[in-house]
Amino acid sequence: MKILLTGGGSGGHFYPLIAVAEQIERVVRERHLLQPKFYYMSSDEYDARLLFERNITFLRVSAGKFRRYFSPLIIIDTCRVVFGVVKAFWKVYSIFPDIVFSKGGYASLPAVVAAWLLRIPLVIHESDSVPGAVNRWSGKFALRIALSYADAALYFPREKVAHTGNPVRQDISLPQKSGAREFLGLEEGVPVILILGGSQGAARINDTVLDILPKLVERYQVIHQTGKVHLAEMKGTTGLVLKDSPHRNRYHAFDYLSASALRMAAGAAELVISRAGSTIFEIALWGIPSIIIPIEGGAGDHQRKNAFTYAHAGACVVLEETNLTPSLLLSEIDRLFANRGELAQLGENAKKFARPDAARVIAEEILAIALEHEK
Repeated sequence: MKILLTGGGSGGHFYPLIAVAEQIERVVRERHLLQPKFYYMSSDEYDARLLFERNITFLRVSAGKFRRYFSPLIIIDTCRVVFGVVKAFWKVYSIFPDIVFSKGGYASLPAVVAAWLLRIPLVIHESDSVPGAVNRWSGKFALRIALSYADAALYFPREKVAHTGNPVRQDISLPQKSGAREFLGLEEGVPVILILGGSQGAARINDTVLDILPKLVERYQVIHQTGKVHLAEMKGTTGLVLKDSPHRNRYHAFDYLSASALRMAAGAAELVISRAGSTIFEIALWGIPSIIIPIEGGAGDHQRKNAFTYAHAGACVVLEETNLTPSLLLSEIDRLFANRGELAQLGENAKKFARPDAARVIAEEILAIALEHEK
């Protein structure tokens, strides 16, 4: 059995694919089936080490962005898409997988088009409440469509849709409390805030945190995932901002949190501040209250809709970027920690929102279709 995974070049696309691949392998072992061969097709590897560890073969294709504004780069991107589709067709034809599983994003288009041309079964997953352009198109001929948010069903044929939630990798699904404070160098008895900016970091959140950092570390400890491109700047600036603070050791900046470090950070944290991407589903599984700050605008304003869907479940507080000020963020943090009952309720509602079996449900459906295609 051969399974082709494809998705755009972000952690929100890549890691759910890995989560589903993990569950496929688990189901295969449980049912004593032949071990499938996995392939991943995209414009870059994203995490080459993880692909190697999971024994997933990477197939590189070129891909162009879909621009909603005029730019000379549209011509270049169009050429990349055409070249990528041609290359993907021959690569997909050469391995001829039994099924293609797509997370969407512009980098998934070549593989999806190849699957359509070669009549290979396609399953897609949509992470957002408003689907991206590639998933909207591929949903017309996909056999099954899995959704993180029920609201996205409005954009797809109803008979193909299942509200599964978002797949989360096993290695980060459960927070690790034991040893977390020692590993991260945290003080006992001081509340911990975890700030997650997504795989690329979040410059607006970083800047806002910097403005309130001296006051923040007076009362809290901060674990801050800044993103690789922002780490050096953040460390340099915080060194100056906290130079005279007796609590400067309460701020801990990381460019990227490995799976083990993320589990420990989640085990120590009492509040998470995050964007409104697929990280919402990790926070929900952890059962941690959160302040969600969606990216302003974006395709279909999907992060804002994601955030308010999560807020309507009573699992978070939303601060919109247009209203975000340092004083507002600090006052909201202080308000939540002063109202422990509300903080606990947000955490309980987060657990109710989570769908811990999302990867397993999708994996079983992919296997069922792939096995039928093998016949």
